[in-house]
Amino acid sequence: MLLGTNLLMAQTAAAAAGTGDEAPQVDWTGVAYYVLLFFLVCLGVAVIGKILKIYDLSLKIQGKKGLKWNNVMGVICLVFLLAGLYGAYWSFTVQGSMTLPEAASIHGVKVDEMFTVTTVLTMFVFFVTQILLFGFLFQYRHSDKRRAHFLPHDNTIEKIWTIVPAIVLTVLVVFGFFTWQSIMDTHQVKGDLNVDITGHQFAWELRYPGKDGKLGPKNFKLVTGSNKLGVDFKKKSSFDDLSADTMYLPVNKPVRLNIEAQDVIHSVYMPHFRVQLNAVPGLPTVFRFTPTITTAKMRTDLNDPTFEYLVYCNKICGGGHYNMQKIVRVVSEAEYQTWLSHQKPYLSDALKKELHFADAESPKTVSQNRLALNN
Repeated sequence: MLLGTNLLMAQTAAAAAGTGDEAPQVDWTGVAYYVLLFFLVCLGVAVIGKILKIYDLSLKIQGKKGLKWNNVMGVICLVFLLAGLYGAYWSFTVQGSMTLPEAASIHGVKVDEMFTVTTVLTMFVFFVTQILLFGFLFQYRHSDKRRAHFLPHDNTIEKIWTIVPAIVLTVLVVFGFFTWQSIMDTHQVKGDLNVDITGHQFAWELRYPGKDGKLGPKNFKLVTGSNKLGVDFKKKSSFDDLSADTMYLPVNKPVRLNIEAQDVIHSVYMPHFRVQLNAVPGLPTVFRFTPTITTAKMRTDLNDPTFEYLVYCNKICGGGHYNMQKIVRVVSEAEYQTWLSHQKPYLSDALKKELHFADAESPKTVSQNRLALNN
């Protein structure tokens, strides 16, 4: 069923490579195959159960002892244990090989450490409890030769399985609390690069500050066809803002993402940087992080010359959700400054016309011409 679900939710290669608004196609033949296989397995188990039941009845009719169902169930538990352990091994070797490469941000290393510690502890508990559970069911299955010992209560055992998990969970929670506090420290620090990222169905809009290093304020009431973000040009800091199609970030420099949404809830998701934060309409949010690995170095490390960092939407925000992504490139400071110098201003000619900036400039031109004529 899991394999069938994976096929159902996955995009085909053709749809993933498409550039239009074409929705992903589902390989229903593959899904139907795994669903049918699941039902055949269930049918096979039911048939085997009926055969054993008939065999048991035939033995009893002949005056013999029937099947020892406790032994049968004990063996089934042992088989289930071995199959489950193999499934866990398969998950680690096959699914585990699909994990992300090393974190490309400072805080991402801490996040990975948290996941590693939690995974090791939970896996240890998982293997111990499952082996004991099914091992005991097999080893101590009912037998006429022995009687089970009834233990109504034991304070020592109660203390052990209450105190030990409490201590482990407390350590994990405290460790996670301080890590979370350090990651979510979004105080503005001098020298931070402010990048405005706004989500709407179905695209991300990027805005960079100009020479003043400040992003102009926004007002949703000012949103128009030319002013997609509703930038307020009553403030001087808005005039030199830049518009970008690709997110360029200088390596080893703190980046402050100013996140907003215009319609529904979106989510800024940059998995290689271990960044994820919701974009909520009417509620600006901020995430601050420092990229540490350039795109070029990651391409070398992964031996993939076409590799690109990406920013996705991690909320199912509508029919075009799958297409909501932008390329993120981490480069050196020099490369970043070169790229920045080639970006177009957010205040486009169309927006100038809409705001009547051209009309405001024309009287000055006329006045200067008149002075020239008088001279």
